[in-house]
Amino acid sequence: MLESGAMATILLIGEDAALLEGVAQTLASHGHTSSVAVSLADARDLAQRTPPLVAVVDRRLLSGDESLGLPLAAGGAAVLYRTSGTSSGVLPNGLSRSVLADLTLPLERNRLVALVQRVEDRAVTVGRGPRRNTPPETPALR
Repeated sequence: MLESGAMATILLIGEDAALLEGVAQTLASHGHTSSVAVSLADARDLAQRTPPLVAVVDRRLLSGDESLGLPLAAGGAAVLYRTSGTSSGVLPNGLSRSVLADLTLPLERNRLVALVQRVEDRAVTVGRGPRRNTPPETPALR
């Protein structure tokens, strides 16, 4: 579970380094840790080692009815983004059901921060995420 005060780990996936650096700085200013991958293959490798709570994926990296195939932390979510002036297009049904939101960045970076906070709060509330460091339960005395 995310400890109170522990912030979410975010995986930013895309080829626009300047955009992702700006988004990472925005997220860092809210206490979140971000990693960046330039491709879905790189993102999958990173996520295997440390599953992110939220994966933010550039829609341009998706092809056809490909699934994201990203391991996420328990209670995690995927968010798609596009840049201003880029057409949103229609997502395949399976993919559209698996993403939390479809944003235009950097315009909606504050919405992204709010979504990350919502996912984090939800994970804490429902008890998902890494286990807390709590002592084991003791058997009842008879």
